[in-house]
Amino acid sequence: MKTPLIDIRRLTRDYAGGGLFAKPSLTRALDDLTMTVEAGTIHGIVGESGCGKSTLARILMALDKPTSGDVLFDGEPLFQLSPKDLMRKRRDFQMVFQDPFGSLDPRQRVARIVAEPLHVLEVKPSRQEKRDRVMALLEAVGLTAAQADRFPHEFSGGQRQRIAIARALITEPKLVVADEAVSALDLSVQAQVLNLITRLKRERGVTFLFITHNLAVVDAVADQVGVMYRGRLVESGPARAVFERPLHPYTQVLAEAEPSVTKFGRPPRAEPKTSQPLKAEPGQGCAFLPRCRLASPRCASEVPALRSVLPGRQAACHHAETMLAEEP
Repeated sequence: MKTPLIDIRRLTRDYAGGGLFAKPSLTRALDDLTMTVEAGTIHGIVGESGCGKSTLARILMALDKPTSGDVLFDGEPLFQLSPKDLMRKRRDFQMVFQDPFGSLDPRQRVARIVAEPLHVLEVKPSRQEKRDRVMALLEAVGLTAAQADRFPHEFSGGQRQRIAIARALITEPKLVVADEAVSALDLSVQAQVLNLITRLKRERGVTFLFITHNLAVVDAVADQVGVMYRGRLVESGPARAVFERPLHPYTQVLAEAEPSVTKFGRPPRAEPKTSQPLKAEPGQGCAFLPRCRLASPRCASEVPALRSVLPGRQAACHHAETMLAEEP
């Protein structure tokens, strides 16, 4: 069986809270999250703000450590590597950040910005090899060699994000994590950047983990998608299939709020009508329970495990089969 590029195993991340005059508290950003990402694909991660998407991105970039669990990158446990081996491994994964204006050093010329990861990660090509690699990447992302000696303020937002993508590719990584990489751009510019990412996957075999709250963006480019809610993965599968036939009520809520990703303009499903809404005890039951139209007593007492419902489709819902039986 082929080893996935990324194998995330029961990842949990807790953050301590409280302050001088507040009681100590614990916030769980990731909760027992398990998923895989296959090489050569665009894998989308969607969910509302605060669901743990950016925490996941930081852990995958080894910018943060999990409280428990592990990440296997190309079969190697990421957080069991020595500092020296981790530095070497960092060449295989890079990141494109949300803000194309703040992520580029305004004092540096574009050629220096794109080449910066080579210096940081101690990749030491000759000066000519480095220059050739920078120029080739600028051309690959739709810029020209003549623009290499300009400063970031001379470029539009879309062009700056192309520069950021070129910088991410300079170490020839296997994985690029794009965290809300097009959300700050106009729609027409978004389309250009998304087309670029699709082309880079096809031509260079780069794997992209595309993190966003925008389902339409993921529907346009992703092969696979994972849906997160309160730190947990609640559904995964082929992007188009997940959005057209959700197996989790939360995915359905997201899809119905974004008509462009559904095949039919379905009206929102009715909310549950109960005089006494079900409530889960702390640490028990489904986190989506208070908002779920299919909530049952079982949902209040038993955390639904992520399980296979259809070939290639997983959902963490006790009522996934009920949703499958409903008319689309």
